[in-house]
Amino acid sequence: MQASRPPEPTRARDDAARHRVTPGDLQADDLQSDDLRADVVVVGAGGAGLAAAIEARAAGASVWVLEKGDAPGGSTALSVGSVTCTGTRLQREAGIEDAPQAHWEDMAAFDGPLLARDNRELARVLCEEIPATFAWLEAQGLRFAGPFAEPPHRLPRMHNVMPNSRAFAHHLERAARRAGACFALRARALRLQERDGRIVGVVFEQDGRERLVRAARGVVLASGDFTNSPECKRRFMGEAAARVPGVNTLATGDGQRMAEDLGGVVLHGDLALGPELRFAPPGAGSWVHRLPPSPLLGAGMAWALRRLPAAWIRPFIVRFIATALAPSLEMFELGALLVDARGKAVTAPAAQLAATLAAGGTGSGFIVLDQATAQRFRGPPHAISTAPGIAYAYLDDYARIRPRMHFEADSVSGLAAACGMSATALQGALGERGRGSAFIALGPVRPVFVHSEGGLAVDPQHRVLDRQARPLEGLYAAGSVGQGGLLLKGHGHHLAWAFVSGRRAGRNAALAAEGAAGGAGGARRQAADG
Repeated sequence: MQASRPPEPTRARDDAARHRVTPGDLQADDLQSDDLRADVVVVGAGGAGLAAAIEARAAGASVWVLEKGDAPGGSTALSVGSVTCTGTRLQREAGIEDAPQAHWEDMAAFDGPLLARDNRELARVLCEEIPATFAWLEAQGLRFAGPFAEPPHRLPRMHNVMPNSRAFAHHLERAARRAGACFALRARALRLQERDGRIVGVVFEQDGRERLVRAARGVVLASGDFTNSPECKRRFMGEAAARVPGVNTLATGDGQRMAEDLGGVVLHGDLALGPELRFAPPGAGSWVHRLPPSPLLGAGMAWALRRLPAAWIRPFIVRFIATALAPSLEMFELGALLVDARGKAVTAPAAQLAATLAAGGTGSGFIVLDQATAQRFRGPPHAISTAPGIAYAYLDDYARIRPRMHFEADSVSGLAAACGMSATALQGALGERGRGSAFIALGPVRPVFVHSEGGLAVDPQHRVLDRQARPLEGLYAAGSVGQGGLLLKGHGHHLAWAFVSGRRAGRNAALAAEGAAGGAGGARRQAADG
C-alpha cells in the first residue's frame, strides 16, 4: 500500500497569507450570533491538532481550533520529545542508509505477543509518511539531535527535539497562527453536532457558557488519550487504574466520548503505559521552563551533542533529564526502597511498585537509599534516570539540580522529619538497614499513567468508523484519539503518529465536500483567547 502524501510546507503559502484572519475579516451577521463558522474544526491543540490546523489551512480551508487548556501543547509538550524516523537529513549526515520498509518491519518486533492486535496497515502509513513529515517539522523551525539507537530497531532512528518538547507547541502554534487558523482557548468540547448523518459542528464550553462552532467540511478530533479520566480507565482497565492520575491532567477522553455517543468505537482501551513512577515536576518558574525554544538554540544544542566532548555539555543536558523523566526501576532491583508518604514500605516487584503505591491511597512516596546503595548511583553504570540516547543523571546531579527533592540525614528520624514521614513507620520499613549512619531520600514520586493506546477506530484516511466499520461522515481523528488499533511501543512512535496523522487528517478534512452546515467562506468570529 502506498500512502498518499500531504503537501510539502511550501505549498499554498501565498494562499494561507491571503486568508489570514484579522478583525477586519469578521462579518456583521457573525457579531450578532454565538455561533462560529469554519470549513474545518480541530478539537485539541497538541502536536496532532496543530499539525491538522496547519495542513487544513495550506489546503485553503478556514480553521477553528478548540483547546481546553490555557495554551496549546497538550501531551506533546509534556513528552520526552523523541521522533523515530527513517531517511532524515541527520541519518544521511551520519552515513546511515535506511528505509520505511525496514522501519515497518522493526516496529513489529516491539509488539511481542500483541502483534496480532496491531493495525499493521496504519503502521505502514506511519513509516511511509514520517520522513516527509520530519522534514516538514524542520521546515517549521524545529531542531533535533540524533539519530540514536534503540533496539530492536536495526539502525539508529530516534531523534530528540532540542532544547525540549515545548518547542513543538512553540513553533507549530506560530505556524498555525501565521497561516490564519483561529484559536479558542479554555474551550472544552462537549458534544458533536450531527445533521442528516453528517458531523457538522462542535458544541463547546467557554467562560461558563455553551457555544457552537459549525464545520462546513469536517471536524478533526485531536484531543489526546483518556489517561486522566477515571470513568474511561474504570471501564477499560478496572477500578485500580481509575485511581491513578495521568501525566496530562487535561487528557480526559473528550474525543473518544463524543465519537462513541454517535457510534464510534474505542480499540485497545485496556492497553496503557503505566502506572509508572514519576518525580514531581519543577515549578513553572524554573529556568529550564523559561528557556526559549528557538531554532538557533536548538541547532546549537544539537551541534554541541555531535561535536563537543560529553563532559563539556553534560552539565547542561542533564538538567532536562532530572526534571522530566522517571526514576529507573534498576534502583529498586539494586537495593533502593520505595515508601509511601507516611514512611510505610511499598512491597512489590519493581515493575509493580507504581501500581502498589497507587493502591495504598497516599498518592505519593519517596525513594530511600542507604549509603551502600546510594554509592552505586553516583556514577556509571547505574543511573537515576536517562534521556534516551542523550545522557544519564546520577544521584549527585539530583542533589545539585533538584535540591528540593533530595533529602539527606544521618539518622532515620532525621530523614523522616525532612520528608514529613513517620519515624516509626520509616524505621519499620528499613528494618536492619535502619541502623546505618546516613540515608538519602528522593521525592516525592507519584504513580501516573503516561499514555493510553485506547483510540477510536479509523480508516487509512483517518475517518472515524462506527461499529460496522462505516465512516462517520465529516469526522476525522488524529494522534492518540485516532490511533485506530495501532500499537506504538518504543520511543518516538507516539509523536511520529501525532504529526503524521494530524497532517493527513487536517488535509483530508479540508478537501472534503461541504456538508449540510453550509459554506463557511470567510465568515469567522474570533473567540477570546488572550
